[in-house]
Amino acid sequence: MKALLLSEYSNLAVAELPEPVAGPGEVLVQVAACGICGSDVHGYDGSSGRRIPPLVMGHEAAGIVAAVGEGVSRFAPGDRVTFDSTVYCGACDFCLRGEINLCDNRQVVGVSTPDFRRAGAFAEYVTVPEHIVYRLPDQLPFEEAAMLEAVSVALHAVAVSDLKGGESALVIGAGMIGLLTLQAARVAGCSPVFVADIDATRLKLASDMGADATILASGAEMVQQILERTDGRGVDLVLEAVGRDETVIAAVGTVRKGGTVTLIGNITPSVTLPLQKVVSRQIRMQGSCASCGEYPEAIDLVSSGKIQVRPLITAVAPLNDGAQWFERLHSREPNLMKIVLDPRQSTALHG
Repeated sequence: MKALLLSEYSNLAVAELPEPVAGPGEVLVQVAACGICGSDVHGYDGSSGRRIPPLVMGHEAAGIVAAVGEGVSRFAPGDRVTFDSTVYCGACDFCLRGEINLCDNRQVVGVSTPDFRRAGAFAEYVTVPEHIVYRLPDQLPFEEAAMLEAVSVALHAVAVSDLKGGESALVIGAGMIGLLTLQAARVAGCSPVFVADIDATRLKLASDMGADATILASGAEMVQQILERTDGRGVDLVLEAVGRDETVIAAVGTVRKGGTVTLIGNITPSVTLPLQKVVSRQIRMQGSCASCGEYPEAIDLVSSGKIQVRPLITAVAPLNDGAQWFERLHSREPNLMKIVLDPRQSTALHG
């Protein structure tokens, strides 16, 4: 089969690899769409340390069941499916508590570390365990289904924020996850929802997707604008989707006393925390990791149009063009959001 192989850092090319075979409890999926995640781009250059070559990356995917292994009962060839990026064991203490994203034996599709290696979906075929596979509605296009992993991440961030209803919220960062988190917060009943970023184009998307107001600023200027809009009180919830010193400090500065800051972004491995403000204002800091069973909800919300993903797809391209798109994303070319690769296509559809 054809696969986009990371043979060494910053070296991607389509290669011929053996077609995988579905083992016991596994499903063989013919990949119809796989999105390029920001974590894949960081893996491409080696900066994340979680894409050790050689590796086929890709975890935001959807496709058609091609075959099933022994013991698989919920799926059959021809079914339209997607799958979680997290492969959990189902037997550790965390899994038994329902916290599958914290599984002690957690692996991730399309990721390799010193502890595990699992081939991903930038390929014509991929095998995944049956228990992470979900059936897709017939009317949901594959390229939109490839966005479900990111949608589930946004839904999980809102879920762990422990909302009571009617909270005011600020989303910091209008990238892919930020724009989906905005929509997830609105679905959960947050109002008003502000979005802050330093990119006017992305803020236009945020407005189109339901932001009550957008703020083209960062740092102290952004804090000041939020405080002015909330009569000095701050918002009930900040959803931080960047993960830098400046944005985490601003998150603490814009949340009200007793409010919650949910940390989603992790561009940098560590940040400076204004500890006295967190303690003296009794701010709750909540981390959010991947997703934890939100896939069915994500499928329903995207299928119904309550969460829009189509405007976030910049291009659908053949696998042969994958290396070029990685390079464009890595160079931070403006106005690129989500690139979806379709291994079935030989020529570009758009973009």
